[in-house]
Amino acid sequence: MTQYSHQSLQAIWKAVRAIPPGQVSSYGNVAKRAGLPGRARLVGHALKVAPTELDLPWHRVVAAGGRIAFPQTSRQFAEQRRRLRSEGVQLTRGRVVNEAVTMDELLWKRR
Repeated sequence: MTQYSHQSLQAIWKAVRAIPPGQVSSYGNVAKRAGLPGRARLVGHALKVAPTELDLPWHRVVAAGGRIAFPQTSRQFAEQRRRLRSEGVQLTRGRVVNEAVTMDELLWKRR
């Protein structure tokens, strides 16, 4: 297995912690904010290996198009959906209904 630098993992964890309640960000956009463009899969790995004591809001990270990445019949899918809904995120068939609520849209939207 490829080893990733602790610094890269730390940058990803910091980017995930910065996602406010009620908002979501894609794996790819988390990677960009962590200074690791194109490393969306590394974000998934970083969340998988994150120490539980970090208490990261992993549920706010979704796949491209605002969809939950876990299989719909999985325990993880149900947990992520429950957590997102508890923060007011609207979902339909495992996708964020209003992608304009993503942190990325709020930060980069031109006014």
